[in-house]
Amino acid sequence: MVSIIAFLLVIGICVVIHEGGHYLAAVWRNVQVHEFAFGMGPRLLSTRRKGVLWCIRAFPVGGLVRLEGDEDEPLPEDTPDPERSFPKRRAWERFAIIAGGPFSNIVLAWILTTILLAGYGVIDLESPVVGKLMEGYPAEEMGARPGDRVISINGHPITKWGEIRATLQDIETDEAVFEIERGGEILSLAGSIPFREEQNSRLWGVQPARVRYSPAEALVGSLGYCWQMSVDILTGLWRMITREMKADIAGPVGIAVMAGDAAKQGFWTFVSFLAVINLNLGLLNLLPLPALDGGRLVFVFGEMLCGRKFPEKWENRIHIVGLAMLLALIAFVTFLDITRLVD
Repeated sequence: MVSIIAFLLVIGICVVIHEGGHYLAAVWRNVQVHEFAFGMGPRLLSTRRKGVLWCIRAFPVGGLVRLEGDEDEPLPEDTPDPERSFPKRRAWERFAIIAGGPFSNIVLAWILTTILLAGYGVIDLESPVVGKLMEGYPAEEMGARPGDRVISINGHPITKWGEIRATLQDIETDEAVFEIERGGEILSLAGSIPFREEQNSRLWGVQPARVRYSPAEALVGSLGYCWQMSVDILTGLWRMITREMKADIAGPVGIAVMAGDAAKQGFWTFVSFLAVINLNLGLLNLLPLPALDGGRLVFVFGEMLCGRKFPEKWENRIHIVGLAMLLALIAFVTFLDITRLVD
């Protein structure tokens, strides 16, 4: 049940934000909007406000913003205004409306990352500062406390977090003396740190500290985090395409499981998951593939360069083929997700 609720919440936020980006861009460029829908398939709930049909459809995957001039079948209650049709807008305006969806997902990922950095913080893997003690390990017995800064181990200077583990592996004795700074005072903590066969190392039993950003720092810092995540996502996708790494993708069922796991781990884990999902959705939608926003942008961009439209009937056929392939991929990935659950 938790997975289902978490999945609906994640998909609901992602889809509404995405379609909301298309909607706001269309309103900005005075394009008539006939319908804003969450989900696909038959309509379950609907209401009409100021000429726009707001509705929830049967299958909570995807959504749509139906504009005047779209290929979608109009409803009898629509009141078309041909002068406000999407095809009549200049190329750059249509480009902005199409790009509005994925752009909104990327912006939401940035906002969520900002909230995460300011409200929860990130693990500090640079400074050798103790964050949390692990129960039953030597650090607890030696009297270490959160906030302690490690200065040296058995006389070996420590300036970075990674040097704590590396130094413990290099010492030739189980006995260790930690020189630490606590509240401006320099203290010594001594004890035995035996070699653990199961981990093949000596473990002091501490976790790094967590650092929170100020709102201003978080706003700027989140750009760097989102950029790095984007590079990792696209690099991983390319490595899967070139078979440098095993393909590991998830469909609706897989996302539901991951959303449920994130929700069970707590609010901040769920926020982090939601940010990553939105960034993935935004970037993948910008890929120049038929049926995706990126595929549509390719045609509009070509029009902007050449000064003439690609024949509409051929563009529609290309997108239909792309949509069929996309649906087939989703069905295949869903089958793999279910197989993993059964196994």
